[in-house]
Amino acid sequence: MANKTVTIEIKRQSGPDAQATWEKFELPWRPGMNVISAMMEIAANPVTAAGQETTPITYDSNCLEEICGSCAMVINGKARMACSALVDKLEQPIRLQPLTKFPVVRDLAVDRSVLFENLKAVKAWVPVDGTYDLGSGPRISPQEQEVAYPLSNCISCCCCMEVCPQFNDATGFVGAATIAQVKLFNQHPSGKVLKEDRLRALAGDGGVQECGFAQNCVQACPKQLPLTEAISDVTRDVIVQQIKDLVRS
Repeated sequence: MANKTVTIEIKRQSGPDAQATWEKFELPWRPGMNVISAMMEIAANPVTAAGQETTPITYDSNCLEEICGSCAMVINGKARMACSALVDKLEQPIRLQPLTKFPVVRDLAVDRSVLFENLKAVKAWVPVDGTYDLGSGPRISPQEQEVAYPLSNCISCCCCMEVCPQFNDATGFVGAATIAQVKLFNQHPSGKVLKEDRLRALAGDGGVQECGFAQNCVQACPKQLPLTEAISDVTRDVIVQQIKDLVRS
C-alpha cells in the first residue's frame, strides 16, 4: 500500500473565455481519501504527473460534509458532490470537470447564480416584515413537518439542474430545485400568503410546463429529495391557479 497512488485528470480553464485543457496529477493514496482532500493536496502542490509546475486548482468547497452544496462537479461523467465522492469507490483515472450547464468562472468553479435568480423569481421565502413583534409563529403539526422536512434539505448544489435535459438556454426551465422550494413554502402557514404569486411565476416561461419528467433529477439529488412528487403537486396547483385566474377575469 505504501506505493499506491491516485491518478486524477482535471479539466482546466483559466477564465470564462479561455481554451479548456486537461491536466493529469498523481498523488499518494491515503485511507478514506475523497475527491476534495485530493484536490486540496493538488492545490497545495500544483505539480502535474509529468513533473511540470502549474497553477493551483480553483474549485468551490466549504462544509466538506455534503451540507453546503458548493463542491458539486462532474466526476467520472456524473454530477455529484466532491466531498462525499470517495476515491476508493471511483474508477481511475478520476476525471473532474466543472458542471456543464453553468458559466465557468475558472477551472472547476462555475457561476450558479441562475438558481438564486430563479428562487427570487418565485419568492422562495417566508415573508416576515421584521419591523415589529409578530408574536409566536404558527403551529405546524408533526404530519406537516414530515412532509416539509425532506424539501427543506435542499443544499442548492444544482446537480438536478445539471442532469435535466430541459434545463437549457432554449427553455429557460427553472429546474427541480426551484419547484420543490415552491412546494415547501406554499405549505408553510406563513409562506402561503405568497402562494398565488409563486404559482403564477411557474405558469410563465420556464415554468412547470417545461418539465419533461425525465426524472434524472431524482437520481442525481445527493439529499434524495422527493422531486418527482414535488413537481407533480406543484404542476397540479399551477393548473388550478390558472383556472381560478381565468374564472376571475
